[in-house]
Parts: sequence; C-alpha cells; structure tokens
Amino acid sequence: MVITEVRIKLMEDNSENERLQAFCSVTFDDAFVIRDLKIIEGTKGPFVAMPSRKLTDRCSSCGCKNHLRARFCNQCGTKLDEDRATRDADGRVKLHADIAHPINSACREIIQNAVIKAFQMEKERAKQPGYTCTYDDYDSPEFEGTSYTQIVAEISGRGYRTHGSHASRGTHASSSTPATARDDRSKDFGAGIM
Repeated sequence: MVITEVRIKLMEDNSENERLQAFCSVTFDDAFVIRDLKIIEGTKGPFVAMPSRKLTDRCSSCGCKNHLRARFCNQCGTKLDEDRATRDADGRVKLHADIAHPINSACREIIQNAVIKAFQMEKERAKQPGYTCTYDDYDSPEFEGTSYTQIVAEISGRGYRTHGSHASRGTHASSSTPATARDDRSKDFGAGIM
C-alpha cells in the first residue's frame, strides 16, 4: 500500500495542551483513510501518535461502562476500585488502546516521515495571508491533484501510482479471475506498506 494523501489540522489555541500540535488523516491507495492521528511535540521533536480509545470496564453493581480513570460509576455512583486497570511490563497503567497502528517499525517510519513532512508544509502554508485549513474539506480542488502523493513518493523513494477505476459492484473476485491471480493480489495487500 502507498500513502496517497496526508491532511493536517493545526491546533489554533493550544493553551490547554501545548504538546498537541495538530491532528491529521492519512489515506492509503486513494481507498482507505485513518483519521485522528495526533502530532505531538516530544522532547526530540514532533512525533505521530496513532488514534486510540479510552479503555473501560463495567461497574460490579449495575454493569454500566466506566473509563478506567473513573473513581465512581457514572450510572449508580458506586465507588470503583482504583487499581482495576491492567499494567504493562514497566508497571504503567494501560488506559488507552490503539484503534489502528503500524505492525512494524518500517511502516511506522514511513507514516511518521510523511506526516511530519506534511505538518511542516502546513505550518508554512498557515503563515500565508488568507490561509484556510482544508482538513475537513474533501471537495477542495487543491486535494484533487497529487501534491501529497508526490511528497510521499519522494520521502519513501518509491514512485507513486494512481488507483484505477473499479469494475461493477460485486465483481472483484469473480469466477473469471483465476485463483492464482486472486492469491497474488492478497499477498501484495498483506505485505503492508513497504
């Protein structure tokens, strides 16, 4: 899979969480998008945090779901055990779970490089008069070209490609396609972003 688009939404008023610099979305093969990645200012510069959700458990009295940091049940008010969250190997409490994340470091590096490059470009664009964020504007003519695709291709050292049109609905794995061709395609897809 190839990253074909990266969109950035810079944080305007960042007084609450100074480390959170921006949100972004990453599109793969013009077909699959992951949203709500965060760009966070770390001690060694900006890094990309994958989208995650807060972990919950159920109240022993009423069965209502509560975040692991909650001290009392949101439904019945029962005091909850404060040590109910699981801990990782280092003893840190696990309060969030990734919704989507790279499986290996090579994939993480490709995503990180593409996002940070787009983030730097967006910060420069934001300095221009009349700047408007197009993070949520999916009909913007600016994003119909291949500007981000070209950037990502340059970063990854691979050429970029466009995604061709699909056949009629329901014909992807038709009986006219030999099983070996279908198997080859699934191997390509399963190889990940390399």
